[in-house]
Amino acid sequence: MRIADAGMVVTGLCRGGYLVHGDATQRDAILDDNRRAIDEANALGAPALCFVVGGLPPGSRDLRAGRAQIVEVLSRLAEHSAGSGVRLGVEPLHPMYAADRSCISTLASALDVCDAVGGDIGVIVDTYHVWWDPDLDAGLQRAGAARLLGWHLADWRVPTRDLLMDRAMLGEGVIDFAAIERMVRAAGWTGLSEVEIFSDEWNARDPSDTLAVLASNYQALD
Repeated sequence: MRIADAGMVVTGLCRGGYLVHGDATQRDAILDDNRRAIDEANALGAPALCFVVGGLPPGSRDLRAGRAQIVEVLSRLAEHSAGSGVRLGVEPLHPMYAADRSCISTLASALDVCDAVGGDIGVIVDTYHVWWDPDLDAGLQRAGAARLLGWHLADWRVPTRDLLMDRAMLGEGVIDFAAIERMVRAAGWTGLSEVEIFSDEWNARDPSDTLAVLASNYQALD
Protein backbone atom coordinates (compact mmCIF):
# COMPACT_ATOMS: atom_id res chain seq x y z
CA MET A 1 0.00 0.00 0.00
CA ARG A 2 1.36 3.42 -0.94
CA ILE A 3 0.42 4.86 2.46
CA ALA A 4 2.63 2.38 4.28
CA ASP A 5 5.40 2.73 1.70
CA ALA A 6 5.46 6.47 2.46
CA GLY A 7 5.92 5.77 6.18
CA MET A 8 2.42 6.97 7.02
CA VAL A 9 -0.49 5.45 8.93
CA VAL A 10 -4.26 5.79 8.56
CA THR A 11 -5.60 7.13 11.84
CA GLY A 12 -9.25 6.72 10.89
CA LEU A 13 -11.69 6.91 8.01
CA CYS A 14 -14.22 9.74 7.78
CA ARG A 15 -16.94 8.93 7.33
CA GLY A 16 -19.86 6.54 7.70
CA GLY A 17 -23.25 7.67 8.75
CA TYR A 18 -26.56 9.34 8.05
CA LEU A 19 -28.33 6.48 9.76
CA VAL A 20 -31.82 7.96 10.14
CA HIS A 21 -34.38 6.83 7.62
CA GLY A 22 -37.99 7.11 6.48
CA ASP A 23 -38.75 3.45 5.82
CA ALA A 24 -37.28 -0.05 5.72
CA THR A 25 -36.10 0.28 2.13
CA GLN A 26 -34.11 3.39 2.96
CA ARG A 27 -32.78 1.75 6.15
CA ASP A 28 -31.52 -1.27 4.21
CA ALA A 29 -29.76 0.98 1.67
CA ILE A 30 -28.10 2.85 4.56
CA LEU A 31 -26.96 -0.44 6.07
CA ASP A 32 -25.47 -1.59 2.77
CA ASP A 33 -23.66 1.71 2.24
CA ASN A 34 -22.16 1.69 5.71
CA ARG A 35 -21.14 -1.95 5.52
CA ARG A 36 -19.13 -0.97 2.45
CA ALA A 37 -17.58 1.89 4.43
CA ILE A 38 -16.54 -0.56 7.15
CA ASP A 39 -14.97 -2.80 4.51
CA GLU A 40 -13.13 0.18 3.01
CA ALA A 41 -11.80 1.18 6.43
CA ASN A 42 -10.60 -2.37 6.93
CA ALA A 43 -8.86 -2.40 3.55
CA LEU A 44 -7.09 0.87 4.43
CA GLY A 45 -5.99 -0.40 7.82
CA ALA A 46 -8.01 2.28 9.60
CA PRO A 47 -8.62 1.41 13.25
CA ALA A 48 -11.85 3.44 13.41
CA LEU A 49 -14.69 4.57 11.14
CA CYS A 50 -16.08 7.97 12.15
CA PHE A 51 -19.87 8.29 12.05
CA VAL A 52 -21.84 11.46 11.38
CA VAL A 53 -25.10 9.89 12.43
CA GLY A 54 -27.74 12.13 10.86
CA GLY A 55 -30.41 14.48 12.16
CA LEU A 56 -34.17 14.22 12.07
CA PRO A 57 -35.79 11.36 10.15
CA PRO A 58 -37.25 12.54 6.81
CA GLY A 59 -40.46 14.51 7.34
CA SER A 60 -40.21 14.25 11.13
CA ARG A 61 -39.68 16.57 14.09
CA ASP A 62 -39.07 13.66 16.48
CA LEU A 63 -35.48 13.75 17.75
CA ARG A 64 -36.08 10.76 20.01
CA ALA A 65 -37.16 8.68 17.04
CA GLY A 66 -33.99 9.67 15.18
CA ARG A 67 -31.83 8.68 18.11
CA ALA A 68 -33.62 5.35 18.40
CA GLN A 69 -32.99 4.67 14.71
CA ILE A 70 -29.31 5.46 15.19
CA VAL A 71 -29.02 2.87 17.96
CA GLU A 72 -30.87 0.29 15.87
CA VAL A 73 -28.74 0.78 12.74
CA LEU A 74 -25.43 1.00 14.63
CA SER A 75 -26.28 -2.24 16.44
CA ARG A 76 -26.62 -4.01 13.11
CA LEU A 77 -23.46 -2.40 11.74
CA ALA A 78 -21.55 -3.46 14.85
CA GLU A 79 -22.32 -7.06 13.92
CA HIS A 80 -20.66 -6.48 10.53
CA SER A 81 -17.60 -4.78 12.01
CA ALA A 82 -17.04 -7.38 14.76
CA GLY A 83 -13.67 -9.04 14.34
CA SER A 84 -12.63 -6.76 11.46
CA GLY A 85 -10.28 -4.57 13.49
CA VAL A 86 -12.39 -1.52 12.60
CA ARG A 87 -14.19 0.14 15.51
CA LEU A 88 -17.24 2.34 15.00
CA GLY A 89 -16.83 5.87 16.38
CA VAL A 90 -19.83 8.11 17.10
CA GLU A 91 -18.92 11.77 16.68
CA PRO A 92 -21.16 14.26 18.49
CA LEU A 93 -21.65 17.40 16.40
CA HIS A 94 -22.35 20.97 17.48
CA PRO A 95 -26.08 21.55 18.16
CA MET A 96 -26.37 23.81 15.11
CA TYR A 97 -26.38 20.54 13.10
CA ALA A 98 -29.06 18.74 15.16
CA ALA A 99 -31.75 18.90 12.47
CA ASP A 100 -29.79 17.79 9.42
CA ARG A 101 -26.39 16.30 10.27
CA SER A 102 -26.41 14.90 13.81
CA CYS A 103 -29.05 14.70 16.51
CA ILE A 104 -26.24 13.51 18.81
CA SER A 105 -24.89 16.84 20.07
CA THR A 106 -23.02 16.12 23.30
CA LEU A 107 -20.35 13.67 24.32
CA ALA A 108 -22.71 12.32 27.00
CA SER A 109 -25.38 11.54 24.40
CA ALA A 110 -22.80 9.85 22.16
CA LEU A 111 -21.73 7.69 25.09
CA ASP A 112 -25.37 6.87 25.78
CA VAL A 113 -25.54 5.53 22.21
CA CYS A 114 -22.43 3.44 22.86
CA ASP A 115 -23.99 2.03 26.02
CA ALA A 116 -27.22 1.18 24.18
CA VAL A 117 -25.43 -0.51 21.27
CA GLY A 118 -22.85 -2.31 23.39
CA GLY A 119 -19.89 -4.09 21.92
CA ASP A 120 -16.69 -2.39 20.89
CA ILE A 121 -17.90 1.01 19.67
CA GLY A 122 -16.63 4.36 20.92
CA VAL A 123 -16.57 8.09 20.30
CA ILE A 124 -14.69 10.62 18.18
CA VAL A 125 -14.03 13.94 19.94
CA ASP A 126 -13.70 17.10 17.85
CA THR A 127 -12.90 20.42 19.52
CA TYR A 128 -15.04 22.30 17.00
CA HIS A 129 -18.12 20.41 18.12
CA VAL A 130 -17.63 19.98 21.87
CA TRP A 131 -15.59 22.97 23.09
CA TRP A 132 -18.72 24.66 24.48
CA ASP A 133 -19.97 21.63 26.50
CA PRO A 134 -19.91 22.34 30.28
CA ASP A 135 -19.86 18.58 30.96
CA LEU A 136 -17.00 17.81 28.58
CA ASP A 137 -14.48 16.79 31.25
CA ALA A 138 -16.96 14.40 32.86
CA GLY A 139 -17.77 12.92 29.45
CA LEU A 140 -14.12 12.36 28.63
CA GLN A 141 -13.55 10.64 31.95
CA ARG A 142 -16.61 8.48 31.31
CA ALA A 143 -15.29 7.52 27.88
CA GLY A 144 -11.80 6.75 29.09
CA ALA A 145 -9.07 5.26 26.96
CA ALA A 146 -11.25 2.30 26.02
CA ARG A 147 -13.81 4.36 24.11
CA LEU A 148 -11.82 7.36 22.83
CA LEU A 149 -11.22 6.52 19.17
CA GLY A 150 -10.24 9.86 17.66
CA TRP A 151 -9.17 13.41 18.58
CA HIS A 152 -9.89 16.15 16.02
CA LEU A 153 -8.77 19.77 16.16
CA ALA A 154 -10.22 22.91 14.59
CA ASP A 155 -10.87 26.37 16.01
CA TRP A 156 -14.15 28.28 16.35
CA ARG A 157 -14.21 31.62 14.55
CA VAL A 158 -16.12 34.60 15.97
CA PRO A 159 -18.23 35.50 14.14
CA THR A 160 -18.71 32.26 12.23
CA ARG A 161 -19.55 33.06 8.62
CA ASP A 162 -20.70 29.62 7.44
CA LEU A 163 -22.06 26.67 9.40
CA LEU A 164 -19.88 24.14 7.59
CA MET A 165 -16.97 25.71 5.72
CA ASP A 166 -15.63 28.36 8.09
CA ARG A 167 -13.59 26.55 10.72
CA ALA A 168 -10.66 28.62 11.92
CA MET A 169 -6.99 27.69 11.93
CA LEU A 170 -5.73 26.52 15.32
CA GLY A 171 -5.10 29.47 17.63
CA GLU A 172 -7.12 31.90 15.51
CA GLY A 173 -10.45 31.38 17.26
CA VAL A 174 -11.77 31.13 20.81
CA ILE A 175 -11.14 27.48 21.76
CA ASP A 176 -8.85 26.78 24.72
CA PHE A 177 -6.96 23.88 23.16
CA ALA A 178 -4.46 23.50 25.98
CA ALA A 179 -7.22 23.02 28.56
CA ILE A 180 -9.18 20.55 26.43
CA GLU A 181 -6.09 18.57 25.49
CA ARG A 182 -5.23 18.21 29.17
CA MET A 183 -8.70 16.72 29.69
CA VAL A 184 -8.32 14.37 26.72
CA ARG A 185 -4.90 13.14 27.81
CA ALA A 186 -6.05 12.76 31.43
CA ALA A 187 -8.89 10.58 30.15
CA GLY A 188 -6.34 8.24 28.61
CA TRP A 189 -5.97 9.32 24.99
CA THR A 190 -2.48 8.52 23.69
CA GLY A 191 -3.10 8.71 19.95
CA LEU A 192 -2.35 11.34 17.34
CA SER A 193 -4.00 14.75 17.04
CA GLU A 194 -5.89 15.08 13.74
CA VAL A 195 -6.40 18.59 12.40
CA GLU A 196 -9.72 18.83 10.53
CA ILE A 197 -10.34 22.31 9.16
CA PHE A 198 -13.25 22.63 6.73
CA SER A 199 -12.69 26.11 5.33
CA ASP A 200 -13.30 27.81 1.99
CA GLU A 201 -10.66 30.33 3.01
CA TRP A 202 -7.95 27.76 3.73
CA ASN A 203 -8.96 25.60 0.76
CA ALA A 204 -8.08 28.53 -1.48
CA ARG A 205 -4.57 28.83 -0.02
CA ASP A 206 -1.51 26.99 -1.25
CA PRO A 207 -1.35 23.64 0.62
CA SER A 208 2.28 24.12 1.59
CA ASP A 209 1.40 27.51 3.11
CA THR A 210 -1.50 25.97 5.01
CA LEU A 211 0.75 23.22 6.39
CA ALA A 212 3.42 25.71 7.46
CA VAL A 213 0.90 27.89 9.31
CA LEU A 214 -0.68 24.83 10.88
CA ALA A 215 2.63 23.50 12.16
CA SER A 216 3.62 26.88 13.58
CA ASN A 217 0.24 27.46 15.24
CA TYR A 218 0.07 23.94 16.65
CA GLN A 219 3.46 24.30 18.30
CA ALA A 220 2.39 27.65 19.74
CA LEU A 221 -0.64 26.05 21.47
CA ASP A 222 1.64 24.76 24.25
